[in-house]
Amino acid sequence: MHQIYLVEDEVELAGLVKDYLEASGFAVRVFHDGFEAYQAFLTKKPSLMILDLMVPRMDGLEICRKVREQSDLPIIMVTARTEEIDRVLGLNMGADDYVCKPFSPKELVARVQAVLRRLERKAEPEQQETFRIDASQQRIWYKQKALNLTPTEFRLLELFLEHVGQVYSRTQLLDHINPDSFDVADRVIDSHIKNLRRKITEMSDTDHEWVQAVYGIGYRFEYP
Repeated sequence: MHQIYLVEDEVELAGLVKDYLEASGFAVRVFHDGFEAYQAFLTKKPSLMILDLMVPRMDGLEICRKVREQSDLPIIMVTARTEEIDRVLGLNMGADDYVCKPFSPKELVARVQAVLRRLERKAEPEQQETFRIDASQQRIWYKQKALNLTPTEFRLLELFLEHVGQVYSRTQLLDHINPDSFDVADRVIDSHIKNLRRKITEMSDTDHEWVQAVYGIGYRFEYP
């Protein structure tokens, strides 16, 4: 049974989420204090952590940073401040997903299930062999067939393949492909993604949407 650490200082909300998670078959430990949650993590690592951004004594970003220094533990961040999303999903922070308050407990349970499924699929050997990256040649192969990618498309797909399932905002993707791109509209990413999708779809001969849009935020890469 998967164990979830739920770090949330709103007692009523934590109780409601706990009930929904347990009804879906998860074991849940609730923490209303960030420091206590981190100490528990050091003692016994859960399957996944749901982490509110604003908890006392040690906030969610600090906990996420410390956990990431030691573990690839899946983390879903909860925030009431939409301006924090880029920080939550930052390349160096490593949250796997996020939800904004107010949220539906059913949606959060679905996010937990999706993140754990991605983790399980990531460990499957056949999935690891689907794409192969050669950074020295700036080339990526799909099942032994080389994709005809531009340098920008290569950098985007390389990032997605190295962080399957992680959500990236358009701004983050733009910074990744060109850190000095001042005054460039972040919507230019949409054009690159459209071309990248087309090339992967043509090569894979499948209707699966490899690069998926996350409404209002950006994109993430998903295997079928």
